[in-house]
Amino acid sequence: MAPAPPGSQIAPLPTNLPFRLVSKTIGQGAYASIRKAAPVNAPKPIIAIKFINKEHAFKHGRLSPKMIQMEIILHTHLKKHPNIIHCLASGEDSLWTWIAMELAEGGDLFDKIEADEGVGEDIAHFYFSQLVSAVGYMHSKGIAHRDIKPENVLLSAEGDLKLSDFGLAAMFKKDGQVRLCNTVCGSPPYIAPEIVSGRRSKRADVVDEGYAANICDIWSCGVVLFVLLVGNTPWDEPTMRSEEFKEYVETGGHTTDELWEQIPAEIMSLLRGMLKLDPAERFTLDEIRTHPWFTKKNPYLSASGRSANPVGLATQMLSQLRIDFTRGPTQSQRGFSQDEDAMDIDSDPRRSSAGNIVPSTQPETPIADTPFDWERPPRLASHDGVSASQPIAAHQQSAYRTPNISSTPLMSQLPSSTQDMLSQDPSMTQFSQTTGIPMTLTQAARKFADVMPSHSLARFISPRSMLLLIPLLLEALHRLGVPAPSFTEESVAECERVGSASIRVKMADGRRQGLNGHVLVEKAVYEGMEYNEVRFVKASGDPLEWRRFFKNVVVCVGDVVLRPD
Repeated sequence: MAPAPPGSQIAPLPTNLPFRLVSKTIGQGAYASIRKAAPVNAPKPIIAIKFINKEHAFKHGRLSPKMIQMEIILHTHLKKHPNIIHCLASGEDSLWTWIAMELAEGGDLFDKIEADEGVGEDIAHFYFSQLVSAVGYMHSKGIAHRDIKPENVLLSAEGDLKLSDFGLAAMFKKDGQVRLCNTVCGSPPYIAPEIVSGRRSKRADVVDEGYAANICDIWSCGVVLFVLLVGNTPWDEPTMRSEEFKEYVETGGHTTDELWEQIPAEIMSLLRGMLKLDPAERFTLDEIRTHPWFTKKNPYLSASGRSANPVGLATQMLSQLRIDFTRGPTQSQRGFSQDEDAMDIDSDPRRSSAGNIVPSTQPETPIADTPFDWERPPRLASHDGVSASQPIAAHQQSAYRTPNISSTPLMSQLPSSTQDMLSQDPSMTQFSQTTGIPMTLTQAARKFADVMPSHSLARFISPRSMLLLIPLLLEALHRLGVPAPSFTEESVAECERVGSASIRVKMADGRRQGLNGHVLVEKAVYEGMEYNEVRFVKASGDPLEWRRFFKNVVVCVGDVVLRPD
């Protein structure tokens, strides 16, 4: 039997916490879950608590008590910076170590970026500038992050970048003395090549000759900039096993890959400088800060380095999230693996597509067949007094009607009051085939979060019954090569009866990294009519790859997705 996942009730959370928990799970890592908390006797401030499951970390993973303690020490040492999640306190009991942190109220940055599209030059410049500020501050404290990637880039309520997760951070300079690191760590698409290519004569996860961790951070920042600009990584991993990387090396950075053709010419020299193969030739932070593209003026960036126009920033980002129903699933996904091994990708920290050379930083503990206790996003309450977040009991169902829609469901086919409510839902805009954001979302907005929600936009609403939806979703997963559990007619009927269903997905993404979560189908009521909300809840993996997975499934089941006219 597989061990219980982090956050499970088998290991109850501590009861003597100096705060009170005010949410279900809002995030998860390989051995940890995150919840919101508040002071015992006050409603604010709301903070985030990271609970590290010791049994999973020590017995089933590759963490040690010393490593967890080092994460806390280094994160605390960073004190306070506007672009770094602030560490507030920590503690432990026999089962858990907990870390209290500043809450990133804006959610994940890369959940709000369109896969294969990027965010445009000004927004990419804005977030890259803040990332460099965060990394520069860390390095000034003698600390390297060593795991800079989209999963670890969050947002404040105003849309400012917040660098998080210091589980792999290392002290590379102390009392003026610089030390090299030897541990092989980092996520394959973002890891620096000198870490991968180092000789390992004693252990697979330790290189014989050390590397400069701060210089490796520069490489990772370069890959993140590339992803901001085009919505995809330049390669699977920096080894000659990757055709894209091989061409980059052989052409001296003048690759013919179509992704590079999307990079504006004035940014190319910056990227090539940050992605120099020789660490000694790689751009320093000072060279990055003085590059002409970096120093240019930006309408979203204030003189203090904060967001100068949070509402405009959010509006622009939301307008770029679009799903084209006229196109098939994106080929850049490179196909989800249909191998049996896809179910176990990254389950072993030594394993990877590079033949045991490149490890993933977040090896997966087994995911349970039932969904975790995830916090649901806020929804519009029903006028009938039934919360949209609550499954509908069998005795209630006869009181509600199913919308009489025979073709692709459109909002104009619904009652006007329901249309008004749904027009305030930011996630509906991604299904519109016209550009622009409805005035109802922006006219009263005062901050970034008023337009762009903190919760994931990977969700859609359908008036179709679960008897139709669940088979269609399973068929879409099969078409995409995503392993999925089987549902019998009886089990689908039971899901329809109780008003909820969960489809567990665990796969290898387009970059051969682990991508795991659940597709949740929940019955809801608007204006006396029954609908189903389908949410794609990522448990772990790259947020852009999860967004791409969501888009591909939505395109496959497009005829049942409720859309604006």
